[in-house]
Amino acid sequence: MADSSPSQRPAHLLAGVLATAGVLHFARPEPFDSLIPRELPGSRRSWTYASGVAELGVAASIAVPRTRRLGGLAAALLFVGVFPGNVKMALDYQRRGRPARERWGAWLRLPLQWPLVSWALTVRDRSK
Repeated sequence: MADSSPSQRPAHLLAGVLATAGVLHFARPEPFDSLIPRELPGSRRSWTYASGVAELGVAASIAVPRTRRLGGLAAALLFVGVFPGNVKMALDYQRRGRPARERWGAWLRLPLQWPLVSWALTVRDRSK
């Protein structure tokens, strides 16, 4: 039976957040496609799906206690890795004159990446 003690809740919640994001890459890929720079080889949709698979894989590694330490590190690296895409989205929204609510939302996402990195590293450090 899985340990559901309070010390495990941050890991379980992080796994859930990542799994939800991973599923969204397949269920609603369009918003994610716009984050992919045109300079990358292949189609934007392929990169969207690949990043969804990565999020699902990292979520699974955090959910399993035996791989949680590596999963926490992978999550932190993933959050750092997607940061340039979030910057691109904020700049694109600004340039294209998107509604103010969307522009603000894109800019506010940027500082939220760092608590996610911290959360992932905490999960890593608390794993056995």
